[in-house]
Amino acid sequence: MISAKKMINEFVEESKKILRDDLTGIYLHGSAAMGCFNPEKSDIDLIVVVERPLTDAVKREYMDMVVRYNALGPVKGIEMSVVLKEVCKPFVYPTPYELHFSVGHLEWYKKDPEEYIRKMNGTDKDLAAHFTIINKRGRCLYGASINDVFAQVPSCDYMDSLWYDIEGAAEEISEFPMYLILNLARVLGYKEEGLVLSKKEGGEWAIRHLPSEYHPLITDALREYCESNEISYDEALAKRYAKYMLERIRQ
Repeated sequence: MISAKKMINEFVEESKKILRDDLTGIYLHGSAAMGCFNPEKSDIDLIVVVERPLTDAVKREYMDMVVRYNALGPVKGIEMSVVLKEVCKPFVYPTPYELHFSVGHLEWYKKDPEEYIRKMNGTDKDLAAHFTIINKRGRCLYGASINDVFAQVPSCDYMDSLWYDIEGAAEEISEFPMYLILNLARVLGYKEEGLVLSKKEGGEWAIRHLPSEYHPLITDALREYCESNEISYDEALAKRYAKYMLERIRQ
C-alpha cells in the first residue's frame, strides 16, 4: 500500500500519459477533498473529464492502470468516472458517463474486461452530487479550472441525486448503518440549510439539530467513520432514525 497522496499524484501522471490531448482535467471530490479521509473507511473519489469519447483500446489501457493503482491504495480503493466535457457545462442530468470504476466492479473487469468496457457506460444520477461537491469543495488535480469545466448543478437535480441514494434507507440501514446514518444527516443538512457537507460534518450537524434520542446512534456512526471502531448498532433505533429522517427530508 502507498499513501493516498502518492497514489493520487501517480494516478494523475499516468492519466496524462494515456489520455494525452483528450484529457481536460482530473478533479478530486469526496472525503479526500473535504478533510475527513480515513484510509480504513474512505475511497478516493475522482472525476476525469475528457474532450472526446475514448476508443475501446484507450479505455482498456486506462482501466488496467486504474485497477493497478486501486490495488495499491486504501482499503476501499478508487471510485472514478470518466465524463465528456460537453455534459459538464451546460450540465446534463441524468449525467452520461464514458467509463466508471469502483471496487464493487473489480471482479467483473478481471473476469471479462472486453464486456466491461463495452457495457460500462450510460447515465448516473450520482454524478450530480459529485459535481456539486467539486464545485463547492473539490480540488482540481490537473488541467482546466473547476469554474471553466463545471456548471453549477441546479438544486432540484442535486436533491434528486441525493434522494436516489437514500430513498431505500429504511430497508437498507441494517446492512449499511454507518453510511446511511451519516448520509441521511448530510442530506437533511442540505434540505434544511443548503449545506454541502461531508459525512463527518453531516453527523456533527445532526447532533446539533436532531432530537437527543438519536444522538448515541449518530455518535457511534461518527466513531466508526473517524476511528474505524467496530460498532454494534441498535437496529430498532436505526430503523426509527431512518424513518424519521426520510419523513423530514420529504417535507
